Amino acid sequence: MANLETTYLGLKLKNPIIVSSSGLTNSADKIKKLEQAGAGAVVMKSLFEEQINHEAGRMIDESEYPEAEEYIYNYVKENSVSEYLKTIKEAKAAVKIPVIASINCASAKDWTGFAKEIQEAGADALELNMHIIPVTKSRGPVEFEQLYFDIVEKVKSLISIPVAVKISYHFSNILNFVHQLEARKVEGVVLFNRFYEPDINIDTLKFSTSKIFSTPDDIRHSLRWIGILNSFKNRIEVSATTGIHSAEGVIKMLLAGAETTQICSILYKNDINEIGVILDELTKWMDEKSFEKIGDFRGLLSYKSTKHPAVYERAQFMKYFSKVE
Repeated sequence: MANLETTYLGLKLKNPIIVSSSGLTNSADKIKKLEQAGAGAVVMKSLFEEQINHEAGRMIDESEYPEAEEYIYNYVKENSVSEYLKTIKEAKAAVKIPVIASINCASAKDWTGFAKEIQEAGADALELNMHIIPVTKSRGPVEFEQLYFDIVEKVKSLISIPVAVKISYHFSNILNFVHQLEARKVEGVVLFNRFYEPDINIDTLKFSTSKIFSTPDDIRHSLRWIGILNSFKNRIEVSATTGIHSAEGVIKMLLAGAETTQICSILYKNDINEIGVILDELTKWMDEKSFEKIGDFRGLLSYKSTKHPAVYERAQFMKYFSKVE
């Protein structure tokens, strides 16, 4: 029978299925159920810098005492982090699988100091969930990328547990950006972030949100870059996310070169027992292909390994709109 064990961020996982940061991972009880359903690891629901700042701002606006602004802000931060640390401790006491904490951050302010407390609470690793929207034309791309590096450098200086960075595909040179993360001793990168996107209701003339859940077609965004990145990275490990809804999606990402895969939307659409379905189908596929372990086929169809690397490079529909194959 196929051996599904793998490693990620130096952690031993019983299989490559990680439940990504979401409401599914916001309590020890839920994480325990995910472990029982077969998850190899979990990424806890993110501690949001933006949410903390928003809540503090709301309370300050409602306060009758303007001079209490600093007190209220610090209270909200400390209370939010305290609850988060409590959840980490409870989860670590309840499960044996790795528990990866997550911070959704947009700056390298002093609140990143809580990363040390996250480590002390027992988290096995930390995922930095970052997507900074450039809304000014006076600053160039290099300056915006430096914001990411500032956060990474601050966090890495505070903790010794492994760090992964979850990013979007909105970079002019993803390979170089990941190389810069690797140079800063980041242990892993998660491709790609699924973030809030606005929509407009033309009947009400108001803003609305786009679809919350991913679809299987969304896998294409990550597949290309994981296949390419696998051929150029040295030490940094890659976790694939967004659009993985089945064993087929997991297998594709592993063939492209991912160390692990993160799932979420399919668990909301069905239920957490879908983890077992995916694992059974992955095992069956490996047995049929005579692969004894994940390492036997990981990266088999990466940019470097395939006989046709051009499939990763094509930006247009050449096959359909020209005679060029």
